[in-house]
Amino acid sequence: MIPSRELYGLTNPIPIEKIVVPIQKHDRNEECNVKALYAILEAVCDRVEMHNNIGEQRNNWNTLLLNSINMITLTASTMAGVAATGDSHLGLKLSSTLLFSAVTGMMVMVNKIQPSQLAEEQRNAVRLFKQLQREIENVIALRVPCEDDVKEAMEKVLALDKAYPLPLLGSKMIEKFPKTFETATWWPSRQHHQRKNRDGRRESRKQSNGWSEEMEMEMREIVKVLKTKDTEDYERLGNLVLKINKFLAISGPLLTGIAAVGSFSGSPSLAAAAGALAAVVNSFEHGGQVGMVLEMYRNCGGFFKLLEESIESTLDQSEVEKRENGEMFEMEVALKLGRSLSELRDLARKSSYSCIEGTQNEEFASKLF
Repeated sequence: MIPSRELYGLTNPIPIEKIVVPIQKHDRNEECNVKALYAILEAVCDRVEMHNNIGEQRNNWNTLLLNSINMITLTASTMAGVAATGDSHLGLKLSSTLLFSAVTGMMVMVNKIQPSQLAEEQRNAVRLFKQLQREIENVIALRVPCEDDVKEAMEKVLALDKAYPLPLLGSKMIEKFPKTFETATWWPSRQHHQRKNRDGRRESRKQSNGWSEEMEMEMREIVKVLKTKDTEDYERLGNLVLKINKFLAISGPLLTGIAAVGSFSGSPSLAAAAGALAAVVNSFEHGGQVGMVLEMYRNCGGFFKLLEESIESTLDQSEVEKRENGEMFEMEVALKLGRSLSELRDLARKSSYSCIEGTQNEEFASKLF
């Protein structure tokens, strides 16, 4: 019951509708945001289960196809070797030719899709979707979600779907053999960076929302080390593994093709040798999971790139009160790099001294990867 305004000596009481409706409207918006976040959370949980199941399936593909191709290749090589001992083994020559031809097609298909890399993509997707799931749960638990929270969660889901697609056909599948190594990108593009103060004023040296000028300089030095050491090193290793993977993907089908021609044209010794070598190449490529290693480098490179963008976008926010608390942000960066706060500050100090002295800093930012 709402008290009467006449009780306090007031006249012209305000209608109840004008008091209740705005409150109901506000509550309705909050309720819609909560429901929307719960709907996104349900979709994220479903994505986790989906990527987990498909990841197991594609890991099984890698094992089964590796063993099948090697068995067929070695069987055909054995037939070709036996056929080389005499002239009356037409059936063995024909059988080995057919087996070599079949395994060539299988190798081309397997090398095209790279099952070990696909399985690693799904493992990364599961981890990142679980991370997003925890973020949404924390938002719901700690505060009343707003429309921006819903929009941000939706953008992150769509970005992850684009970064780790499920289809194997068409242009949606991640290119397994790009011209140059490219890091993975699973976060929304930051198109609306906050601009710095245009009048050239610098923030006060006094602590404000956990930030100080010294901490800002520390974060800039960390970004510099990430770019010049960690990111650059993973790009170098990624390009090296990419070249190795391309060479192995071409060598396997080429060797089995040579073996098929040799067996058909009456050179069983050549066929046996080429088939045995093809089995070695296939075992090294898919048994050693070179594609998985490449995807691991792509993911690590993306991790460093995301951390760089996160620090830079935070520092670009000119209004310090709108940033995340500086002390919390510093702790998060330290944990992501596998360092303590003192180690993080020492790293920034060493990087600054190396620039002043004109020397090169040999220490990497991350102790995890």
